[in-house]
Amino acid sequence: MKTKAANPVDLMFRAIADPTRLRILGLLRGGERCVCELVDILRCPQPKASRHLAYLRRAGLVSVRKEGLWAYYSLKPASNPFHVKLLECLATCCAHVPVLQRDARRVSTKCCE
Repeated sequence: MKTKAANPVDLMFRAIADPTRLRILGLLRGGERCVCELVDILRCPQPKASRHLAYLRRAGLVSVRKEGLWAYYSLKPASNPFHVKLLECLATCCAHVPVLQRDARRVSTKCCE
């Protein structure tokens, strides 16, 4: 789905407005994660997770690193003052939104590699 965001701030707001994308961002606060790990924690189909990750990439919020067949996602470092505040807001959400707290508890130390 192509967005018609007028500017990067609008695109970032649209990106975090979706509950699944917010959950992904919350999980990535803990560090780099592979897609299979995100799928397992979110309990969603892989195509859905990949679609949301692509949206977050277009919004400039996550980056991807490919290693063989695996794709690893991480939060992008803040690129401007708005992005800094958005990451601060994400930290607050993780402390007060129950589903984000449940996701954090489901994080495993091993991946499906």
